[in-house]
Amino acid sequence: MRKYKIALFYYSQTGQACAIADSVCKPFVLAGDNIVHKEIVPEDPYPFPWSAMDFFQVFPESRLGISCKLRPMDLSDVEDADLVIIAGQSWYLSWSMPLHAFFQSDNIKNYLRGRDIIVTMGCRNMWTMTQCKTREYIREAGGHYVGFISLQDKAANLVSVITIIRWLFYNKKGATRFLPAAGVSLEDINHADVFGQIIREALERNDFMGLQDSLMRERAVTFLPTVYFIEKNGYRLWGQWAKFIIGKGQYKDAGRKPYLRLFCVYLFFVLYVVSPVGMIFFFLTYPFRRASLRKARQEMCYELS
Repeated sequence: MRKYKIALFYYSQTGQACAIADSVCKPFVLAGDNIVHKEIVPEDPYPFPWSAMDFFQVFPESRLGISCKLRPMDLSDVEDADLVIIAGQSWYLSWSMPLHAFFQSDNIKNYLRGRDIIVTMGCRNMWTMTQCKTREYIREAGGHYVGFISLQDKAANLVSVITIIRWLFYNKKGATRFLPAAGVSLEDINHADVFGQIIREALERNDFMGLQDSLMRERAVTFLPTVYFIEKNGYRLWGQWAKFIIGKGQYKDAGRKPYLRLFCVYLFFVLYVVSPVGMIFFFLTYPFRRASLRKARQEMCYELS
């Protein structure tokens, strides 16, 4: 049996994105393949746990795709890789700043050209706009986007807001008497090795046509129409906020702190006051949205090119 070399590029503050990717890679490891881990490292690391202000400071740049500086990465040991896996997470309905920087790097673009690429990510529950940006980045680099896996927190939307805040600000991930554990469940992470087996079989056949269909049969991505409705509208509005705040100062500029605080108030008002009303509107108009939602699900979950 042929042995393969897999280049695994990852950025993970909490370890969740890395755990998902490692689970996907488990069948490769068991088969004796070589997994070369390549960590994406910002020159100025982001904190974990976050302070509230540090967390909101990354909002405009992350939403607008403005990259940070990364430490140089040696690619000489993965030039002969048979497959590329990129693992990360979304921040503010787009890639985290280190992932934006990774995809925007000329060195990485040259490396990805002509290569088969799988993307894995962990998120709270909103991934569709990040998926759109991923397609754009890989298309620009000239890579072959052959598979996408997005695991998410399955708690109710407004509940997961609370649990993710506990995790990111206070490093309290575990369940409490009233709240579930934050993040992607251990069960779902462990289940991700099923995706790895499917991917490895496709690699052995040297045929990735239909790979995403096979991954979707094992629930590689969950498309929730209500969450998509919220995310699509939020993405547009957050873009306007991000441009407004950028105009008040660059990253970590003290001059934009009052506007970030204002965005924070706006965000929680929308989450807990506006979005419930929006959900009522969504369900009342659902019969008129069925065709467009079916099309959106197909585009987001199955169409990678």
